[in-house]
Amino acid sequence: MRHLKMLVMTNDNEKMEKNAQTQTNSRKLFFSLEQEAFIAILRTADQLDLRITELLKPYNLSPTQFNALRILRGAGQSGLPCSEVGERMIHHDPDITRLMDRLEKRGLVQRRRDQKDRRVITARILPAGLDLLRTIDQPLEEFHRRVMSNMGEQRLKSLMHLLELARGVGRASVSP
Repeated sequence: MRHLKMLVMTNDNEKMEKNAQTQTNSRKLFFSLEQEAFIAILRTADQLDLRITELLKPYNLSPTQFNALRILRGAGQSGLPCSEVGERMIHHDPDITRLMDRLEKRGLVQRRRDQKDRRVITARILPAGLDLLRTIDQPLEEFHRRVMSNMGEQRLKSLMHLLELARGVGRASVSP
């Protein structure tokens, strides 16, 4: 039994050494510092998305559904055309209709066809949707503080500015 434990420890140590070596060598896999920064942003976004997905699980909401509800809360009682909700989404969902179907089925939003232009469908958040968001607000704020507060206010402002530059805010978008 003792031998088996040592073997497992040796395998774990080997894995740790391989991970360290892979991370050291990973710098050599990038063509440029810009590419490395780009990949780092994507990896960070993926990690944060996984963590927010876990936070929202008890509320039976996906990050996309949560995002749509927050957009509609911000729109107020007048609501927004579904197409505009789709444009404002963090992750653009090509099937905004199905997303709204799920939220409407849960009694969180309501959709109405515009009387003047029958092609436009406006979505509004319902009281149940507002209540759900209010329930999530504090745990979400605590999550944001836990994840981001170690950077401090000045670094967070710098990070936001750098991310705006990366997104091309304030200039024409860059073609691939």
